[in-house]
This record gives sequence, structure tokens and C-alpha cells, in this order.
Amino acid sequence: METAERLRNRTRRLRFAPPVACVYAPLDYAWAPHRLYLERYGVEPREVLFVGMNPGPFGMVQTGVPFGDVAMVRDWLGIEAPVGRPAREHRKRPVRGFDVGRGEVSGARFWGWARARFGAPDRFFRQAFVWNYCPLAFVGATGRNITPDALPRSERDRLFAACDEALAAVVAHLRCTLVVGIGRFAARRAAPIAEAAGSRCGPAPHPSPASPAANRGWPGIFDDALRQLGLRIQPSSTASRPR
Repeated sequence: METAERLRNRTRRLRFAPPVACVYAPLDYAWAPHRLYLERYGVEPREVLFVGMNPGPFGMVQTGVPFGDVAMVRDWLGIEAPVGRPAREHRKRPVRGFDVGRGEVSGARFWGWARARFGAPDRFFRQAFVWNYCPLAFVGATGRNITPDALPRSERDRLFAACDEALAAVVAHLRCTLVVGIGRFAARRAAPIAEAAGSRCGPAPHPSPASPAANRGWPGIFDDALRQLGLRIQPSSTASRPR
């Protein structure tokens, strides 16, 4: 909780020039569900930390939870709380919280994989936790998503300094032995931090529909990547294996 609050405060002070038109900070306006997520699932040490890139427009931007597809967050993770509005919204990217009326494919795939593997969220979180490296989402003038790695160097350096500090604190708090970057960007950012903490680190494919590979049986591809990293999943006996 302290790490998230410190990250929220540090990133609040940052400013971003065009092509960024709007900055969404769910640790501010969606703090209530994010806090529930941390309180319920982020307390105990665990073996593995999954690291995502940053909030998606129909995921964490709406629910405050990493890979936060509304249905999965509400119905499987059991989290629902009031969500406010960002200081400035793009008309094509409104925040409606749990009433957004649209799912997030990446979140549905990731948490769907966890549900199929473990059955109940408590079983998943005994072994793992999920954290987004960057807590901000960036929207251009046309409404397009701008990823953190596309920011100008000066803005990127200030942002990444805050994100690196927070990720290092999360790794230390959880005492995880393996950090898995979901996607190449997250893996690159997490690798030196994991190494400094004495943890192993490696990449796993992102579930985004923008990736052609992810649209061809992503759960199985994800399983294969985790096996290559030496991760032994301990699934529920009643959970079904993802196809």
C-alpha cells in the first residue's frame, strides 16, 4: 500500500507534452478498487510476480486493477468499488468504471488463464501477484493509446525512475524468486531490478489481441513460456486446463 501511494504521489507531479493529450492515473480516481486489490491479494510473500506494462483503456483505466477486465475483476476477483473520473478525459476514452459496458481482451485472457489453472483466486495469489510497471495510461489527440516506451526520452526517464523504485519495493516486499515480464517491454524493465534483488526474470507473451501469436491459443503459449522459466504451477484439482 505504501509503495502504491508513493508511486501515485511521484507520478502526480510529472507533466507530459504532445503527442500526449490526456493522462489517466487510476491510482488517483480508481484508488478504491485498487486499494481493495492490494489489501486482499498483496499482503503475503509469494513465489512469482507477473509484471504488466501499464493500464489498458478498458482494463485498469476503468477498474483500477492490473489487466482489469470488468467481468473478471468483479465476478472472479470479487472486487467492485466506486470509480471517479480523471482530471481530463478524451471524448473517445471516457471512464465509466464498472459500468463501462465493454471488456478488455488482454484482461479476460490473463485472468481467464488464472481461473482455468487455479479455480479460485486465493489459490492463484498464494503463488503469484500481478503488478503494472507503469501506473499511467497515455492518450493522444485522436484517442489512440500511447505506450510508455514511445514517450520522449526526458519524460520517459523521469517516469521510469519512479516506476523502477516502486517495482523494486514490490519485489522486496513479496520476496519473490521469479519475476515474469508479460511482454517484451515489461521484461526489459524488470530484468535489472530482479537481478539486483537476487530473483530470476524472464519474458512471457502478452495476451493482447494486437499480437498475432496471442490470437492462436495464448493460454497454451503462456504455459510453455512459464515452463521454460522453470515455474511450477500448483493448480487446483478442480480447475480445468486452459486450451
